Amino acid sequence: MIETLLGGLLGGAFRLVPEILKWMDRQGERSHELAMQDKALEFEKLRGAQRMAEIGATADVAWNTGALDALKDAIAAQGQTSGVKWVDGLSSSVRPVITYWFMALYCAAKSAALASAVTAGTGWDVAILHAWTEADQALWSGVLNFWFLGRVFDRVRS
Repeated sequence: MIETLLGGLLGGAFRLVPEILKWMDRQGERSHELAMQDKALEFEKLRGAQRMAEIGATADVAWNTGALDALKDAIAAQGQTSGVKWVDGLSSSVRPVITYWFMALYCAAKSAALASAVTAGTGWDVAILHAWTEADQALWSGVLNFWFLGRVFDRVRS
């Protein structure tokens, strides 16, 4: 009798084991499928972000190209004369007048700083050394390069 009971239990257990294994296998498949879907979703997000970056870069290129074209047109338009003598004269005097005015203002400010330092009791040598800064040197270098290198480039172009 015990053999019958034991045989029935073992038979039932052996019948149940493949079902349990199938159930565990399906769980693994579902987990794997879910993980693959998560990876696919992550990949699609990355691809979308990359596509948006490409669209942004294309828009930036188009914007910059348009801005450069507008700048070229503006520079070309500045070189055009109107045909009215006094308007053309006034237009051509704007840059030199602004340059001379800026240089006069700059020299006046530096002279005032130098005079103030000397009046306060600083010696001329120390006042001059402190009045001339690296920013002044950079500005002076830029002005010289603009005027004298510009002539070199004009000669090369013509």
